[in-house]
Amino acid sequence: MSQFWVALIIGASTLAAVLAADLGHRRITAVRLAGPVLVSVLVVVACVRSLPTAGNDMSLQLASVGVGVICGLVAGTLLPVHRDDTDRVHTSGGIGYALIWLGCTAAQAVFAYGAEHWFTAAMARFTAEYELSGEKVLVSAAALMSLAMVLARTAALASRARIPDRTDGETDAGEPAAGRRETVN
Repeated sequence: MSQFWVALIIGASTLAAVLAADLGHRRITAVRLAGPVLVSVLVVVACVRSLPTAGNDMSLQLASVGVGVICGLVAGTLLPVHRDDTDRVHTSGGIGYALIWLGCTAAQAVFAYGAEHWFTAAMARFTAEYELSGEKVLVSAAALMSLAMVLARTAALASRARIPDRTDGETDAGEPAAGRRETVN
């Protein structure tokens, strides 16, 4: 399977799982948090045949994990967390959140397509100059980036769901004012 198709399958599967779980007003549950992680892990395991470690392969893969974590945390900031009157935690995913995920997925797919069709010679020179294992390391780096993005999103949501409300609407006893819907930042 070509680099483009692998990137497209991984990206589209991850994008669909995350947006299905997060768009709109949704309650945070363990299943909701774990669903996109499970989908991402399964797709990466099914699509990535090897994890190259020669030359500078590990450096590229670690850099892609770092980019994925940053993108996942940025996306997580665009997913506000709220507590309702029964102290259940909800999120409200909107267009900004969806655009971050769509942009990252599209960038990976366009890069993979370009590496195969538009700048093949330049990619061959780049991988040779920087002692990379070619297409295999690029596929694994893109897969690790997607997985890291999902894991960062999940960790951010899980930690924000556990933070108790501390807002201006609290009473002296530390209890939220009655009937107020609080936002956890």
